[in-house]
Amino acid sequence: MERLGLIAGNGRFPILFAKSAKAKGISVIAVAIEGEASPEIEQYVEKLYWVGIAKMGKMIRTLKNEHIEKAVMAGGLTKSHIHSRFKHLKLRPDMRAINMWYKKLRSKHDHSILEAVANELAIDGIELISSIDYVQDLLAEKGCFTKRKPSENETADIEFGWKIAKKIAGMEIGQCIVVKDKIVLAVEAIEGTNETIKRGGKLGRSKVVVIKLSKKGQDPRFDVPTIGTETIDYLKEAGVSTLAIEAEKTLILDKEDTIKLADKYKIAVIAI
Repeated sequence: MERLGLIAGNGRFPILFAKSAKAKGISVIAVAIEGEASPEIEQYVEKLYWVGIAKMGKMIRTLKNEHIEKAVMAGGLTKSHIHSRFKHLKLRPDMRAINMWYKKLRSKHDHSILEAVANELAIDGIELISSIDYVQDLLAEKGCFTKRKPSENETADIEFGWKIAKKIAGMEIGQCIVVKDKIVLAVEAIEGTNETIKRGGKLGRSKVVVIKLSKKGQDPRFDVPTIGTETIDYLKEAGVSTLAIEAEKTLILDKEDTIKLADKYKIAVIAI
């Protein structure tokens, strides 16, 4: 039986990944991040270990002791925890995490941090691989998923915002922007997608367009753009009428429920 390590962050994706892997006959050993991952994941994995977000040494030792040779990352981390003031007092990092943070990071950008984690795993013979290979059915195919299609004005906003969103993502600022009438209302930063949607919606009030995509050359091993029912609820609350995502690079979690909810709220969801 194939054995696979799972480093689980927040959101539904780690749970859906573990569930999918179990259905495929894969034995999953999960290292769940305290304060981020959901306890629900336990029912879909062979073993579950909890570690602090800054306990790099403990995380790697746990996977090594389980003889894990390949692992995936799934789920997000609360960025404000990582970049907060007095983070070292709050997170109590172990020596391996401290060494990585101060001696090995090229920058404090998300990609650099995650790449450094992958390199630390590799030092101990653990290869970090893409989670997408195991959940191909969750990838958004090109086209409109909902009964309602984007209007002419919304389509114009998508075309206007797409290039801007690509540039912003390429600069490692964020994956999401909010647009109305060819005006950018909000750009994702450290607060994350949902808070960006709320902020943009407050400014636009209604008929707002959200664009969420990956940066050029995005490493599929981590930080894959995802949407789900929670996303749709935020869109509804913010007065968003259309969500545009990137085809073949975005995961739709709980797809049937997500699209059904979007239809209920008359929100157009389209992959480009």
